[in-house]
Amino acid sequence: MSKKYKLTKETKEHNGTTLYRIEALRDFGNIKKGDKGGFIEKEENLSHENNAWVSGNAWVSGNAWVYGDARVYGNAWVSGDAWVYENAWVYENARVYGDARVYGNAWVYGDARVYGDAWVFGDAWVYGDAWVYGDAWVFGDAWVYGDVRVYGKLKLISGCFYHTKQKSEVIEKIELDDEREILCKNPELGEEEKQEDDMIEIDGIKLSKTTIKEHFKSLFN
Repeated sequence: MSKKYKLTKETKEHNGTTLYRIEALRDFGNIKKGDKGGFIEKEENLSHENNAWVSGNAWVSGNAWVYGDARVYGNAWVSGDAWVYENAWVYENARVYGDARVYGNAWVYGDARVYGDAWVFGDAWVYGDAWVYGDAWVFGDAWVYGDVRVYGKLKLISGCFYHTKQKSEVIEKIELDDEREILCKNPELGEEEKQEDDMIEIDGIKLSKTTIKEHFKSLFN
């Protein structure tokens, strides 16, 4: 396949690294020949196949790789050994770095950070001032926003997780095994609802911890 972009002479420096603005050499996706893109350090940062693109003032450097139909735009940064691929979008002031992976239909935006060995995938959104790092996963249809920190080996598969200075949710952690756990909202229960097996709420549905453990273990396995 022929190259879809070239490195132009327009450059900028970041921490001693020269970044080059790109320019489309042919039409692809919604990009037209001659369109200027964002900045990359080298061609290994952006695939010449499919419709992946870096635009605006966004930049990609190091051994980071953007491919598939992924988009990096706005003022976003992707660096280190991070990968952004499939239909994922990273934009606004978001940062993805380290060995992080963002893929599927996931969106990372706002001032969000995804780094370390973290993965964000599926239909997940990470935005606002949220950070996802360590070995954490955010996937399924989970939304992480506000100033939430998701880290360690935590796995979030569904629901909204947030925190602000004005309001916070009561969150319950359920350990599935030695390496996996989930977070759920802990609802206020009336006396008639209280049972020996504590109840947890997921997407507005109150379930017992035993039921939740069995369900999520089947998903992970």
